[in-house]
Amino acid sequence: MTDLEESFRSLFEVNMGIKRGERIVVFSDVARPDETLSDEEQHRRYRLHEMAAALAGFAEHQYGNAGFISFPSTTASGAEPPEPLWHMVFGANILTLLTKGGLLSRLLTKEAAHADLEQAKEIVRAGEAVADVVIALANNSTSHTTFRALVNEAGGRFASLPHFDPDMFFTSMRVDWQALADRTSKLVSVVNRAEDILVETPNGTNLRLSKKGRSAAGDDGLLRAPGSFGNLPAGEVYLAPVEGTSEGVMVIEYAPTRKLASPLSLVIKGGNVIDIIGDEPYRITLEQKFAENARNRNIAELGIGTNDRATRPDNILEAEKILGTIHIALGDNSGFGGTVKTPFHEDYVFYEPTVTAVFSDGTRENILYQGTLSFGSG
Repeated sequence: MTDLEESFRSLFEVNMGIKRGERIVVFSDVARPDETLSDEEQHRRYRLHEMAAALAGFAEHQYGNAGFISFPSTTASGAEPPEPLWHMVFGANILTLLTKGGLLSRLLTKEAAHADLEQAKEIVRAGEAVADVVIALANNSTSHTTFRALVNEAGGRFASLPHFDPDMFFTSMRVDWQALADRTSKLVSVVNRAEDILVETPNGTNLRLSKKGRSAAGDDGLLRAPGSFGNLPAGEVYLAPVEGTSEGVMVIEYAPTRKLASPLSLVIKGGNVIDIIGDEPYRITLEQKFAENARNRNIAELGIGTNDRATRPDNILEAEKILGTIHIALGDNSGFGGTVKTPFHEDYVFYEPTVTAVFSDGTRENILYQGTLSFGSG
């Protein structure tokens, strides 16, 4: 077995806890005709797609009952994937029931009401053909989608690997998973004692977020229980700040797959981005997303990295897991305790942060100080 095949085996057996007879679906995507990509980005996307197909082939050979599907890339992370993927994962009978009365179309456009979502949950829970393990190797993330949530509702285990690079199999995917799980669990307990969280970084980020009534959760890469969900590579503690409460400024230096030529400062008031300062071309991308939907301005997530084998700053999937970093996301937070639904979720990583917990009695405690966990890195 090659080193890469051994890494594939570890993903299925260590991270996903694959069992004999379980159905596996691996999916990826290809660039849309209207996307303009650099040669480097085209190569990365090609490698991602090829690796996804190889992973599916390995699964079929080793475990059987595995399928692979790819489709044109969605317009953004957080957008629902297309109907053919729903068909492969949930099966024809469930999809027929979801299609009745226009339910599926409302789910795909994120216009589904609460009653629609409850009906969809009932349908997938009653079905028997839902895939047991879903590996998402599309370029854009499907983590913050109803599709992912319904896979989990039916008991499926879901691993999300957007922007994945095969090199990660030999770095951040070779972490001591149990040590990472222990570190992440301990940090969750610390964060969950806070009501407000203060964030400062050397690049000028200064932000206050309310956690009151919200719970942080951990992503430790051990996705073996029914309904499990997480990123691979894993390693973060995350929460949805209370909508309308975040105030301050966040200075971003990296887009999801590249370092910006110059920083952009996002001014935050009432939980939303109200202004962008700076002329880096990525500003246009953000302004277009804000023009599409005002909910894309929402401060959706605060995360803290816990993976001591993660190092890459130029790839958001790994960058947000680097031990001692934080990330802040814009857009959708409906899948992890928030109330904002929109087909957009984008994370931005910050280095050497000082993160302070503010407790209900007004006392304060550092969670991170200049990028070092208050209780150490072990």
